[in-house]
Amino acid sequence: MAVITTTRRTERFSRTTPPTCKYWLAGRCNRNPCKFLHSLSTLPSNVHNANMTYMHLKNPHLSAEKMASSSVKKPTNCAPKAFKKPANCARKAVECGSEAMSVEKPTQCEQMDISIEKTESVEEVATVAKSPMEKSRSICKYWMTDNCVHGDLCRNLHSWFYGDGFTTLAKLHEHKKVVTGIALPAGSDKLYSGSTDGTVRAWDCNTGHCVNMIHLNSEVTSLISEGPWIFAGVKNAVKAWNIQTGADVTLDGPKGQVLSLNVGNDILLAGAEDGVIYAWRYSSDPKPESPFELVATLSGHTKPVVCLAIGCYKMLYSGSMDHSIKVWDLDTLQCTMTLNGHTDVVTSLICWEDYLLSSSYDCTVNVWVRTEEGTLKVAYTHTDENAILGLYGMTDADAKPILFCSCKDKSVRMYELPTFLERGRLFTRREVRSFEIGPGGLFFTGDGTGLLNVWRWLEEPKVPTS
Repeated sequence: MAVITTTRRTERFSRTTPPTCKYWLAGRCNRNPCKFLHSLSTLPSNVHNANMTYMHLKNPHLSAEKMASSSVKKPTNCAPKAFKKPANCARKAVECGSEAMSVEKPTQCEQMDISIEKTESVEEVATVAKSPMEKSRSICKYWMTDNCVHGDLCRNLHSWFYGDGFTTLAKLHEHKKVVTGIALPAGSDKLYSGSTDGTVRAWDCNTGHCVNMIHLNSEVTSLISEGPWIFAGVKNAVKAWNIQTGADVTLDGPKGQVLSLNVGNDILLAGAEDGVIYAWRYSSDPKPESPFELVATLSGHTKPVVCLAIGCYKMLYSGSMDHSIKVWDLDTLQCTMTLNGHTDVVTSLICWEDYLLSSSYDCTVNVWVRTEEGTLKVAYTHTDENAILGLYGMTDADAKPILFCSCKDKSVRMYELPTFLERGRLFTRREVRSFEIGPGGLFFTGDGTGLLNVWRWLEEPKVPTS
């Protein structure tokens, strides 16, 4: 009975100091607070010391000399066995590895020594945990809110981007909601951004300060520039400003929100919520009330038109919530074919050389190529683990084509074409919804928090030769 009582008291004593958190040692503990230690344990070096400390507390008259001598004393039948090895142990250890060491079943005393060895090896475990580990390609969500307790041991990224060859320059945060469009008119020293907070802002490119704000009393869901004109898609209309003359024009006609804008063949095209594409031609002899004339409405989609692209054999491409892509002749404004390569909303379209690239909520990017018959077929499909919200393209400092894919997981993947080799990632608190290319290797991203980020390639991009 005395042995049992002593064992229980030892257990009670050992519980007064909690053990070191094994998840903290591995850099993976996400509890705050955690009931285990986030530091190296200061437990007694062996069970005998713990027992004697308890005895000393119970009997304060016990001499220090006796306690010290008792704390190092071990049973006589344990000392020799603790270091006993077979004669051929060294040879077997070389031939068979660590398994060669376990050659006989330990006695009860040896088991006690083994448990003590495991307790004292906490420092070794900590050393292993501090060794360099392979970082994941995801940002730490606790670091984003300044709550990560792992520091350098965290396996996730503590940075807003990773990859070589580019860096962030500035953060412009004045919008209150999603930045849905960014425009940098040629020859202008102003950057323009539109948001669902109902404003269009002008930013000084030299200072980064907002120098003008236009209230539209409606969500801005698209924004582009062409020459001296700025176009903003709002509900039931397109707003237009001439930054040189100061002209302010409203183009009526669309039904619902204007979700996409583009210009091609001197025609302004607007994809609307009613599934129709509206086309205005700029008049060389403008009328007093408006220099733009509505020349056509392109019907065919059964749901909202969310993206437009122009290029690839002088064609207009439209993507819709009806999961389809339609191809239109820019001269006749007639639909020539319908592409059905996605199983969800077609979110973005870009033309790159002779290829058409399309993205979708179905987590794929399709690369379309023209066949000998003049139709388009999918030549390659890249699959991601997240829904893809937008595609944007530019070249890096070495003139290599880079595809930016904005994903639902609040990241932007950067792929080198045509291999789709990942070059890096950008991270934001909310999804990136807009992108624009600037001079001198600059590019801009706008996200769901209203933040406009300014990025730059470390060397100025070279113009590819044809």
